[in-house]
Amino acid sequence: MTPAAASIVFGPAGPVLRPGPQLPVEAMLLGKPVAEAAGMLPRLFNLCRVAQGMAAFLSLGLPAAGDLRAEVIRDHLVKLCVLLPRALGMAPLPLPADPASLLGRRGLPADGDPAGWDSPLAPLAGRIAASFAPGEARSAALPPPPSPLAEGAFENSAAGRQAGQPGLKAIEAVCGRGPLWRFFGLVADLEAAIQGRLPAPTVADGIARVPAARGAYGLRIAQAGGIVTGLHRRTPTDHLLAPGGALIGALAALPAAKRALAPLVVALHDPCIPVTIGEAQDA
Repeated sequence: MTPAAASIVFGPAGPVLRPGPQLPVEAMLLGKPVAEAAGMLPRLFNLCRVAQGMAAFLSLGLPAAGDLRAEVIRDHLVKLCVLLPRALGMAPLPLPADPASLLGRRGLPADGDPAGWDSPLAPLAGRIAASFAPGEARSAALPPPPSPLAEGAFENSAAGRQAGQPGLKAIEAVCGRGPLWRFFGLVADLEAAIQGRLPAPTVADGIARVPAARGAYGLRIAQAGGIVTGLHRRTPTDHLLAPGGALIGALAALPAAKRALAPLVVALHDPCIPVTIGEAQDA
């Protein structure tokens, strides 16, 4: 289950993740009629409500509706135009009426080089590229989750979903899965959403898998007699914050002299919960 918040402390041995209390999602839904629980789950969260609601309805065998594509596009636009520029101390960009305008007339650069990219996002990409040397703040090339509810460290992210894109492969070959790879992965996922190429939601044996802005969302809601008896939930943030996960690996590869950039590294990994950064205090 996903914690409500987490903190990362840099100590002598590197960064240490300290998760906070778990979100009491299961306790809120146990004993509820299935239709009430399915409608209640997305209202418990501020993010990815369409994805979470669809997963709940699919898991319970109820008709599911909602525009996942629009939700992913909207989330990506806010991240690219507002949140990431703010994390870099840059002015936000106006949210475009046509999201495809952020891709540039020629699309994403096949070599992953922001220079010459004719997109309003090019200055942001250039600033990220200039802030990190190749190999800095990179995470390991983790595999995708083998199943929707798999526990542990996996690459369950927008960038991971688009890891085969030529520009991302070019960046990974030179810089690894670092900040520039994460950034262009988000742009590539925006392109996939615009073009209708996101994976389709699935359900098998009551386990739903639904694409969301941050990766794939897995859910199984057990029921008996129309009443919820259990819940098993796996989010992209669960995989991101797992021991050996992408975020702690990237921060471990961030030079001590660049620790001021740690909040930007966190923003590019995009956990769905607040994550604070601090330094270990001497006893």
